[in-house]
Amino acid sequence: MTDTETLILGDRMRGLRKRRGLTLAALAKAAGLSTGYISQLERNLAQPSIPALVAIAKALGVTVQWFFAGEVPVPPEEHGFVIRRANRLRLQYEGGIVDELLTPKLSLQVEMIHTRLPPGSESAKSYSHDGDEVGLVLEGRVEFWVADRHFALETGDSISFASQNPHRYRNPGPDDAVILWAISPPSF
Repeated sequence: MTDTETLILGDRMRGLRKRRGLTLAALAKAAGLSTGYISQLERNLAQPSIPALVAIAKALGVTVQWFFAGEVPVPPEEHGFVIRRANRLRLQYEGGIVDELLTPKLSLQVEMIHTRLPPGSESAKSYSHDGDEVGLVLEGRVEFWVADRHFALETGDSISFASQNPHRYRNPGPDDAVILWAISPPSF
């Protein structure tokens, strides 16, 4: 992730918070996070955890998709249809987890996300949101916890669940893990 992409998250968060007329303290309270942590995120001094960004998005009345980095030049004939690999919108979380948005229209009924998890990385705290998810492990090994159930998946395995169930995941392996997600409706 480039320095410019990293800076976009904090700027977008601060801008939306101010447009909503919220103080740092009010956003922190609504998201169940500390004011200092929100301040660090807005000043690009920290990267959010996945559950933290989900909570912030809910508190601001948007989906996580809203935080993906801004406009990328696209040829007019491809606009709304094609996302070239080099033009994927990215979010990086703490621990080095990277999500790349694969769907060109935010108005579709499904969104697809490519997630790369470095060895040992995890969404340590469970989170939930509206919709249903299907994940396909393209590379590596991933452990999933959905509600009170635990699953160990390997390359080629898939998982599906209602996103309202608290869920989290971890890469226990020595190599990067890659997951292709389909989420409907777009709510992440």
